Amino acid sequence: MGGNVAIVTAWLTVLPAPPVLADVAYALRQSNLAGKAIVVVLFVGSIFAWTLMLSKIRELSAARRSSRRFLKSYRTESHPAALFVRRQRFEHCPLYAIYEQACTALGAAFEARGVDPDDLFMGDVGMREHRLSALQVDGVRNVAERTMADQALLLETSMGFLATATTTAPFLGLLGTVWGVMDAFGGMAASGSALLSAVAPGISAALLTTVVGLLVALPSAIGYNMLSDRIRRLTVEMDNFVQEFVSDVERLHRSQD
Repeated sequence: MGGNVAIVTAWLTVLPAPPVLADVAYALRQSNLAGKAIVVVLFVGSIFAWTLMLSKIRELSAARRSSRRFLKSYRTESHPAALFVRRQRFEHCPLYAIYEQACTALGAAFEARGVDPDDLFMGDVGMREHRLSALQVDGVRNVAERTMADQALLLETSMGFLATATTTAPFLGLLGTVWGVMDAFGGMAASGSALLSAVAPGISAALLTTVVGLLVALPSAIGYNMLSDRIRRLTVEMDNFVQEFVSDVERLHRSQD
């Protein structure tokens, strides 16, 4: 048994490194200073891009779950401001942020008419006797729509970095490739040798930056499109909720004149 282990260990020690990793390491060693600097910049950018994508996925997933819970609770209440009066909060929920500001504006509209919003929202008794003008309902709608726009901007935070990584990484890699090829042919002219073996290492090193650039750009593009779709869906949900909330307020409290 011990002899077999020794044979396997000796066999593993003489195995060559994986070809792809060996080629990448060799190309990196052959790169000029500009090529190495570009590879480092792309590597750091890739770390930031992956960190951002993972954090945004968690953020948007939490927002979607909390939005579903909020809508389920909201639609079981008889009055649109009931959750607000009971101080029932929903963390990481963009819909609740809209709801909170809209309810605050609704309470201010009732206070302007001499009605205590807490007494009004606590039950259905006499609720239909208190009416709001069309201008006051439009004021509540404007507050909800402004808050929705703010929440949409918050959801899109840092998405510009992903878009920049998607569009910039391939061009940065191409810059390193062109620069490396120029150096390779310049070295060939200086040495006076036209053999392929004289320029192959330099060209291989130059192409490395393009490969790294594409490896950064492709995941960033996929992540950007996926996250943009989730943000778009949440934005549509927010817009639908604004319309639903304002319709509920109009149904209960808008005057007919």
